[in-house]
Formats: sequence, structure tokens, C-alpha cells
Amino acid sequence: MTVLEAELAIIGGGGAGCSTALHAAKRGLKVVLLERGLVGSQASGVNYGGVRQQGRHPAELPIAARARALWGQLAELVGSDAEFEVSGHLKLARSDEDEADLVAYAETAKQYGLPLELIGRNAIRERYPFLSELAVAGSLAPDDGAANPRLLSPAIARAARAAGAVIREHAEVVGMARDGGRFRLRLADGTEVLCDRLANTAGFWGGKVAEAFGEQVPIAVLAPNMCVTEPVPYFLKPNLGVVGGSCYARQISRGNVIMGGGRGTADPETLRGRPLPGPTMAAMREVLALIPGLADAQVIRTWTGMDGEMPDEIPVIGPSHTTPGLVHAFGFSGHGFQLGLAIGAIVTELALDGTTPTPIGAFDIARFRGGETP
Repeated sequence: MTVLEAELAIIGGGGAGCSTALHAAKRGLKVVLLERGLVGSQASGVNYGGVRQQGRHPAELPIAARARALWGQLAELVGSDAEFEVSGHLKLARSDEDEADLVAYAETAKQYGLPLELIGRNAIRERYPFLSELAVAGSLAPDDGAANPRLLSPAIARAARAAGAVIREHAEVVGMARDGGRFRLRLADGTEVLCDRLANTAGFWGGKVAEAFGEQVPIAVLAPNMCVTEPVPYFLKPNLGVVGGSCYARQISRGNVIMGGGRGTADPETLRGRPLPGPTMAAMREVLALIPGLADAQVIRTWTGMDGEMPDEIPVIGPSHTTPGLVHAFGFSGHGFQLGLAIGAIVTELALDGTTPTPIGAFDIARFRGGETP
């Protein structure tokens, strides 16, 4: 039987897990990351690619700000920019009520140091003539942008390996316990991993890891529904969203327009997700109502992936309340892509130092005592 020993083991090889491996290895820890498939093969690699701070729960804004600073150093940090582009994030209002929401959120964001530019109904189509009359106002976050999710996690994993971390793919954890002051993990191939500290960055499956150590959370599987068009002449610089989040769209430099909205279906047991035609068509109709010029664009692919969704739509981040040495970071509810770089730094700080300068109180797993929604 093969036995691996580590100071820190990480379950889950998405953006947060790979970032944790990188940050911990750079601090000199002996690190083993365990991913049941390929790194970035679930939510971190198949999402929409938005790198946005705007529109987040206020409690996430300090993490998002820390992550945005790391996105600006990405090429230096991991050797790839993952096609990150500062395009701005434009959130659109389609009614007076929506516009009031944008104004209120801008006031909240200001308290967290996030500058947003409000654009009224007379200016919105002057600046963005491709929009229809349905768009009555907007809020622009100029420092937000987008990146290619398929490139990010593998790039971080390569950098983590170069820093000394062991990255094990196709390494499903089938047993876990705290034994004699250390964690003992059993893999499907019979390998055992012994470690002093454990990071739970397992996405939807993070709920099962927490449950194995006596902490139940009401996590559900989330499969965002997305599609992409053929290349069309470039016209759409900002990453677009709407109040309520029912649809979103962005165009990459090659001309393809990525759109999304609604949900597909996913089976966590087989690791398979499938987009559904109904939600795809509904999202396309909403995007076309805002951008009529896309009416003749051909959709060439649809897809989805699996993330964990919490009832309050914010993740679990922080130390376990039952098990010393265990740190959780999962359940990002479809909006963890931008945060992952900072989550790795935060989890490393919690595992090594027992604290982090980034406020995370709102994400404490204790809010789900007994598996109930707070």
C-alpha cells in the first residue's frame, strides 16, 4: 500500500484548491492536492468566465477586492494570464425598480471601496448603441473583466507543482477520518494520505467532506446553463449582466459571444452535467431582447458544469467547528471563479496561522447548525 505524507492535504482541484496548493507550497509546506478528476474539470473550468466584483453579496466584496489584485498579477504569479481582460462589467436595469436596485447597490459598494459608475437612460444607448430600448440604465464596474476558465486551474496547478506541491489527479477520496491527531485519507486506488492539516475545497462534494467530520450543510448541486455563438464582428466590450441575474453575455476577442442563464441538470455520482434546451432558449431570448443585433448569430455549443449551491447563496469559508486542523472553502453558488485566487491565500492563512486579515465571519459553517438554513 502506498502512503503519502503531507503537512497539508487539499481535497478538490478547482481554482480555490489549486490556489491553496500554490500559496501553501510557496510558504514551504509539504502539500498534496487530491482531485477526483482533472484539475479545473468542474465548476472552475466550465463556468462563464466572469471576473467581476460588481453584484456580489457585500460580505464577499473584501475577498473579491483581494482576488482582483491577484488577477492583476496573474501572469507573474502562475506564468499565464488565462486570457484575462479588463473589459468592465456592465449591469443593466430593465425597469425603474431595477434602476433603484443599481443605485442602492452602488451606495453599498462605495462603503467597500468598489467604485461604480451609474449610467442613466439617456446615456446608456449613446454609449452602447447595440442595446435595445429595454435597457433603461446601467452600472459599470470599470476594473472588472473576464478570463478563460479552461486555462486558469491548470495554470495554477503547474505553478503549484513548480513550487513543490504534489498534485494527484484521478485521486478520489473514499474514506477520511482524524486519527491520533492527524488526518487519514483513503483513495479509491488504495493509497493512504496522512496529513497534519486538511483543506476542503471540494465544490459540491465539499458538503460530503464536512459531513464526514460531523458538520452537515444543506448544499445542492448547481448546473449553470451556457452557450456560445459562432464568431461575429466584435462589438461587445463590457461583460454584461442584468439585475436579477437571469441572463448574461460577453464577447471574446475571436468574436464568439458567450451567453448564459437558467440551469441545466447534473449527476454528482457520475460527474456528468447536461445543458437543457429550455433554459438555453429562454436565456437567448432575454439576451436578444437586449441586443437585437445577435438575432442571426448561430449557437455552436452549449454546456454546463457542477458547483455547490448554498441556500443563502454565499460560500462556506473558515475553520471547522468540530475538527481541529480542518478548513472549509466550498459552496460558491456559481460565482467562485473570480474569488479562487484569494481563497487559496485565505485558506493557507487559516491553516498555518489560524487567522486571516480578510473578513470571513459571514461564511462560518456554524450558520448551518443542524443542517438548517440560517
